[in-house]
Formats: sequence, structure tokens, C-alpha cells
Amino acid sequence: MGGAVRRALADVDPNLTVLGMTSPGEEIRREFNQERLLARLTGFFGLLALVLAAVGLYGVTAYSVARRSAEIGIRMALGASRRAVVGMVLRGACLQLALGLALGLPAALAGGRLIAHQLFGVRSWDPPALVTAVAVLSVAALAAGLLPALRAAAIEPLQAVRAE
Repeated sequence: MGGAVRRALADVDPNLTVLGMTSPGEEIRREFNQERLLARLTGFFGLLALVLAAVGLYGVTAYSVARRSAEIGIRMALGASRRAVVGMVLRGACLQLALGLALGLPAALAGGRLIAHQLFGVRSWDPPALVTAVAVLSVAALAAGLLPALRAAAIEPLQAVRAE
């Protein structure tokens, strides 16, 4: 198609010089290169924040289980099932998740209002995005709390009581 365009321009004015031709798709890619980079960086930092939140929740839950190992051992010695112990530890992780969501959702909505003038064609609050974020955070929190919960359920009652 480049040759046809050059011939058409030469028919209009033979003194016109065509230095280079690019497709509209290439022009669009070049024009939005910075926005694409910003979107990738935002996604990367969002993923990093998710990993840090999951690691933090894992650390707090694991520390709590380590501090309560004697209590967990006594509970199991008195007849608590492993399932009940896992549920007890996961309830603590879910409570931390609920507190984080209770603080984070209003902050996200307020942040959306602050940058609303930069969002062309997008509402400042996007229910599907918020629901997806809550779901991903919930899955990450449950995964982070599950390992310490399983470790707590594997505590031998006699060893836990003797260690204390």
C-alpha cells in the first residue's frame, strides 16, 4: 500500500518527499507507549502489594500460632479436633482480613474520587474491579493463613505442654 500512496502523492505534487510511512496501528502503539508502561508498573506494584500483604498476614498468623502453641496443645489434649484448631486459626486470619478491607475499601473509594479527573471513560468507582480485588485479597489471605493453621493442627499436645 506504501507504493500506491507514494504514486498518489507524486501525482498531486512531484516535489513532495515521503520520508517515512507508518501504519495507524504503529502510530497508536507509539502514542500510547507511556500509558502502557504506566499500566504495567501499576500492575506490578499492585502484585507486589498483594504479595507483601499475604506475607505480612502469614507472619502475624505464624507468630500467633507459635505464641499460642501451649494453648493449642492443651485444647487438643482436652479433645479439640484438628478441624477446630484450623478453624480457630483461620478465624483470626479472616478477622485481620475483614479489618483490612474495612479500612481499605473506603480508602480506595476516596482515592478513586481524587483521581476521577484523570480517568477518561471510567467511573471513579468500578464495582467489578472492587469485587475482583476483594476476592483476590480474600484468596491470598486464606492461603496465607492456611499454612500456619495446618501447622497448628499438627502440634502434638504433650510436646506443646512440655515445651511450656
